[in-house]
Amino acid sequence: MQPDNVQPTTVPWNPDHQLEVLVFDLGGQSFALEAVLVREILDMMPETRVPGAPPLVSHVVNFRGRIIPLANLHLAFGMQVPGTTPDSRIVVIEIDLDGEPTMIGLRTDKVHEVATFDAATSEGAPVVGLRWPRDHVRTLVRHDDDIVVLPDLDAIFKNIARRDLAAAATN
Repeated sequence: MQPDNVQPTTVPWNPDHQLEVLVFDLGGQSFALEAVLVREILDMMPETRVPGAPPLVSHVVNFRGRIIPLANLHLAFGMQVPGTTPDSRIVVIEIDLDGEPTMIGLRTDKVHEVATFDAATSEGAPVVGLRWPRDHVRTLVRHDDDIVVLPDLDAIFKNIARRDLAAAATN
């Protein structure tokens, strides 16, 4: 259940109430991210485990000479983590975490398409019947006979960033 004082990050609909997104699969469910966040889509590559890192970002990858965290959103949504398949991809995004642009790789089961969503086809996450933490979902969108989840990456990653800052302050 989402705490009363936590509001999902707003969806940045353009003036025409549309949003260009990248649609991908996680655990048999369709998800989408704003296309402007996406820097690159990569085939799977060697990962290095980081001892003591939170499970959600327990690995890093070498992206064009930079070491970036590799996040497994399956864990954020309480899904079973599948093995890598020929369709698996890493979507490299750049988001602002605590005022700092941060590159993160996201494991996906399959990348589908770039699509344009309309605000009129979106709804907030329901209070009951949702199998994921509500604070991880900004909105749900009806698209091509499917329901697509727009995750709240700020909520998912800020908790980890705050925990890391707190741990650094105590050391």
